[in-house]
Amino acid sequence: MLTGRQQSGRRAEELAAEFLRAQGFEIVQRNYLRRLGELDLIARGAQLLIIAEVRTRSSAAYGGAAASVDRRKQQRITRAASQLLQQRADLARLPVRFDVIVVRDPHGAAPRIEWIRHAFEA
Repeated sequence: MLTGRQQSGRRAEELAAEFLRAQGFEIVQRNYLRRLGELDLIARGAQLLIIAEVRTRSSAAYGGAAASVDRRKQQRITRAASQLLQQRADLARLPVRFDVIVVRDPHGAAPRIEWIRHAFEA
């Protein structure tokens, strides 16, 4: 059984994946988990690979959801992305962009999505 926080996170990832699909991206993989880190969404466009970190928060305190992707989290994401690209030659040929997708009110009637492109660099 999932906690309320886990349910919100899962719902936010669903909404973020739907959003990226609507933007013309194919979701290659979700929740790519390695010892060094996890990638929430991996999406491929015509000439681009997006590694997206999905965030949701119940309040904007402490800088909100986007601010929670700190330097340490960025390092974990880039390490996991490096492992992914070593394993998948078909993806390694594409330029990679690291984005953050913030989903506000994921269980509400009208969830809001903020797409932060180029959120950080490897």
